[in-house]
Amino acid sequence: MAEGRLYEVVEPTAPLRQAPSPDAPLDTEALKGERVTVYESEEGWARGKLEADGYAGFLPASALRAPGAAPTHKVAALRTLVFPGPSIKLPPLEGLALGCRLAIARIEDAFAITAAGGYVPARHLVSIDERESDFVAVAERFLGAPYLWGGKTSLGLDCSGLLQVALGACGIASPRDSAVQEKAVGKELSVPYSELRRGDLVFWKRHVAIVRDAASLVHANAFHMAVVFEPIAQAITRIRAAGSEVTSMRRLDLAGS
Repeated sequence: MAEGRLYEVVEPTAPLRQAPSPDAPLDTEALKGERVTVYESEEGWARGKLEADGYAGFLPASALRAPGAAPTHKVAALRTLVFPGPSIKLPPLEGLALGCRLAIARIEDAFAITAAGGYVPARHLVSIDERESDFVAVAERFLGAPYLWGGKTSLGLDCSGLLQVALGACGIASPRDSAVQEKAVGKELSVPYSELRRGDLVFWKRHVAIVRDAASLVHANAFHMAVVFEPIAQAITRIRAAGSEVTSMRRLDLAGS
């Protein structure tokens, strides 16, 4: 592949599509502050690769610009708003999702002021290096979010997006697609379903769920069209009836677990 040029995502989210068309399938989303290597641009579309996970495709060129100041903070709330001044009564400029990265120039009272002059509630941000301690708890916060193939925010996300975002909040890099996650994340388990524990992963063909406890899991799925908590046995039975068996179970080595 030819040498590319580094850009930054400046929109709250940027769709990465299979082809340079707004009607092309959505493969994933890039969040504000992410870096993208762009190899060519034509007719409003940039062909590039996301720095974070290596996913390649086509993004709207209008969502990208040359990199600005390095991000200093990231959004830790499920969603937050950017205001044009130091008042929550002003019409918001944009909404940002968990994981968006921002360059903060200074903090005044309750607001963090971005390098671009936006005002963000400071309590919704953390230092770029801060890590969540429980990726399952992060995933649980998305309960009720609608299912969206390729999505990565509370406005819509899919099963592997939920896992990637939750792990990312804890500083754990993850591939984007469940088939690749199944090979790369954690170590395979050979235990009865009754011995699964919080943080274990259950994989089917093209699907992944996160175990909450010995009896339930959390996953974004097209059956419920949402992120739901579901009994493990019920999910296995339901998905089996649809023609798919569990392909593996995996456990991450977190904090010596």
